[in-house]
Amino acid sequence: MPAYDELMAFQRETEALRQVMGRLNWDQETVMPKGAAQQRADELGALESVLHARRTDPRIGDWLGAVDPAALDDVGRAQLRHIRRSYARAVRLPETLSAEIARVTSRAQGIWAEARAADDVGHFLPALTDVVRLKREAAAALAEGGDPYDALLDDYEPGATAEGIAAIFDRLRPRLVELRERIMGAERTPAALAGRFDADGQWALAREVATHFGYDWRHGRLDRSVHPFTSGAGTDVRITTRVDEQEPLGCLYSTLHEVGHGAYEQRIDPAYLLTPLGSGVSMGVHESQSRIYENQLGRSRAFCDWLFGRMTDLFGAAGAPDAEAFHAAVNRVHSGYIRTEADEVHYNLHIMLRFDLERDLIAGRLEVSDLEEAWNARFEADFGVKVDRPANGVLQDVHWSVGLFGYFPTYSLGNIYAGCLYTALRAAVPTLDDDLARGHAERATAWLRESLQRHGGLYEPAEVIERACGFAPHEGPLLDYLDAKFEALYGL
Repeated sequence: MPAYDELMAFQRETEALRQVMGRLNWDQETVMPKGAAQQRADELGALESVLHARRTDPRIGDWLGAVDPAALDDVGRAQLRHIRRSYARAVRLPETLSAEIARVTSRAQGIWAEARAADDVGHFLPALTDVVRLKREAAAALAEGGDPYDALLDDYEPGATAEGIAAIFDRLRPRLVELRERIMGAERTPAALAGRFDADGQWALAREVATHFGYDWRHGRLDRSVHPFTSGAGTDVRITTRVDEQEPLGCLYSTLHEVGHGAYEQRIDPAYLLTPLGSGVSMGVHESQSRIYENQLGRSRAFCDWLFGRMTDLFGAAGAPDAEAFHAAVNRVHSGYIRTEADEVHYNLHIMLRFDLERDLIAGRLEVSDLEEAWNARFEADFGVKVDRPANGVLQDVHWSVGLFGYFPTYSLGNIYAGCLYTALRAAVPTLDDDLARGHAERATAWLRESLQRHGGLYEPAEVIERACGFAPHEGPLLDYLDAKFEALYGL
């Protein structure tokens, strides 16, 4: 149909420009000189104005009205579903607001990095105040009388609601807290890794692990950034990590986490390139890939056996006396400050804290000036320790500086989806433990590619998980996995 062909040609150009904008953001976080921050903010604002004009072009409405969905196949109808949803959202936002958000968040991201390095909350709060003001305005415009936070959440997990997320968290929290209390009372107390681990060796091992888990270096690269992230889609997907010579697990598992994201984007059906189906369907599904790579596979006893040997080869010692102690150190449960370094038992508690705080910020029940105090009080109540400095507290995450309100709960959704996928994966790949003990993840990642990754945005989030697993996603498999794993580790 001519209308459909014209719509898709227009959409491909829009998607290409969106990828260019993503590349500018990648550059800003990795190699851009500090003095370019203001110019980059203006560049991103200008490009966002162009993209907003394309997303709200009246011809999109005309083309959508002229296309008969019944004449399309499943792929065509899925393309229309995404375009219609995007168009309906875009026309609610004024172009000036979209451009201003792009400019302000670009500038705020650099200010956040400076404030985090200096442990100076006051340096960041004025910029965050501007971001929150603009996101409240955007949320109100998108919600059209509904829940403003739901309107922001829909950007990352279409169809999800704050009420639904809160209900999931209400079911997760009791068993997580109960498991944590049993662990904290256990007689076993695994030691953390000890020693110094050369940065070049960490980097080499991170690249080796990424290769074993299927990251395609022909269409990707690994760089350093303050906060690890993944950028791009299709044939250009880039990941970053960070290195600390005192703490090698941060580099290794941040890399594995981002490889999960990157592999998802790299393995989507090439026929969907530069279309709405050519990216991951939601951040919850995206996080299911990063979390299953990082945790269920990467922190398994089998893979830790292999990793222990490689660390001994590279560093002369792995920081633990044997593979069993190494596995326990990798999975050690402790009330740490940093979300990205949190163990699997505490991780979702970190997310619940952020979810509640950002809902209150968007609703106006909490002001930016009171955010640090609210964070510190909630952290002490949930984790039993006081925040020692802002970089370990309210300044640790990049998300709010770049306006990603509604993003945090998708991490926990990803954990839930990963729990379901892992149950199905173990049934589908009976050699999984033997494979991982040799450092091989090919059969596991091949199953994820065929069952989920290749579909991109073809199905709705919960549907693609159900298709892969054979059952509707729910929190039970995750909680059962955590109980079994940590009861064994701690002799409960």
